[in-house]
Amino acid sequence: MTLVDVEIGLRQQRDALDLQDIVESAARFLEDASAIEIIRWAAATFGDRLCLTASMSDALMIDLVSRVKPGVDVLFIDTGYHFAETIGTRDAVRQVYDVNVIDVRPSRTVAEQERDLGPRLFGRNPDLCCFLRKVEPLNRALEPYLAWVSGIRRDEASTRAGIKVVEWDAKRQMVKINPIARWTQDDVDNYMADNGVLINPLHYDDYPSIGCAPCTRQVAPGEDPRSGRWAGMGKTECGIHT
Repeated sequence: MTLVDVEIGLRQQRDALDLQDIVESAARFLEDASAIEIIRWAAATFGDRLCLTASMSDALMIDLVSRVKPGVDVLFIDTGYHFAETIGTRDAVRQVYDVNVIDVRPSRTVAEQERDLGPRLFGRNPDLCCFLRKVEPLNRALEPYLAWVSGIRRDEASTRAGIKVVEWDAKRQMVKINPIARWTQDDVDNYMADNGVLINPLHYDDYPSIGCAPCTRQVAPGEDPRSGRWAGMGKTECGIHT
């Protein structure tokens, strides 16, 4: 290790400590703020080093963030396993909203992954499949940014009940912003109806939570909305938010 490497490492540590200080104060100050106010703070604080991730289940967060920061980078993880409707929603977002959609792809195609690790890895080892096709590609794509905006909510799952509107993403050493953390499903439905937000058509076919096609099933009335994800696998998160 050279002296330059040491200096870079120390500077990165100082930067991370500074960002953590910002996170702690912002989380307290913005806890009761509206989603738009939280996004305005994020845009003013991080500028072009702020991005948004989107699964293309709907364009709610895209609609919200683009109102404050037109042209924002939107990272879409193209796993190679998406429903055609999800790809169609991504294409529609490009046409409708003032955003820069960036397709983030795994280092291996589906065919290459099956060649190297065998077929149907998603059924044999879903955690590894999610890591290779979602988590690792996103980690690479987030490297140029200081902060990223997510659309997760506290009421979606027990694993998300404790999220803050602004928090420190220790795994990636950056700031994570959850502007609709406090929203309910009614809040989401009302906003999308009032603002004509684009929605993945699979929602109208009993897919309330949409992931990769091999690991997502329809949900029966009365079931937990996320029960269609990795059904029967004992899995509730892909690893991006944990």
